[in-house]
Amino acid sequence: MNFQRGRHREEPEINLVPMIDVMLVILIFLMVTTTYSKYTELQINLPTADAERQLERPGEVSVLVNAQGQYVVNKAPVAFTSVEQLAGELRRAGAGLREPVVIISADASATHQSVVRVMEASRVAGLSQITFTTQSTK
Repeated sequence: MNFQRGRHREEPEINLVPMIDVMLVILIFLMVTTTYSKYTELQINLPTADAERQLERPGEVSVLVNAQGQYVVNKAPVAFTSVEQLAGELRRAGAGLREPVVIISADASATHQSVVRVMEASRVAGLSQITFTTQSTK
């Protein structure tokens, strides 16, 4: 027996209202949590330190970099030819020291590349502890 003789079957439909509600909540969440930065207007202030000068410790390897990109390792000038050669100099300077710390003192006018070379040479030499010196504000 068919009791629904004269009724039409309704076509199934997708209700978009709940989906739109969910999308609006997600959009609002993303807008609130997103941070916008202007990289073209980035201002960098180099660090200064007010701490007193520390005494030299025996486990240090001092590397000086001047504005022309010349290197001095433990008061001995080193002519840069390659990162591997500079790593060899750092290995020799750190030989016999227990957990040597590489202290990089770079001139304010030194190129970023010359400082990165020292960091890369330290990595190649197996010296993982690196620190930088700062200028006192006094």
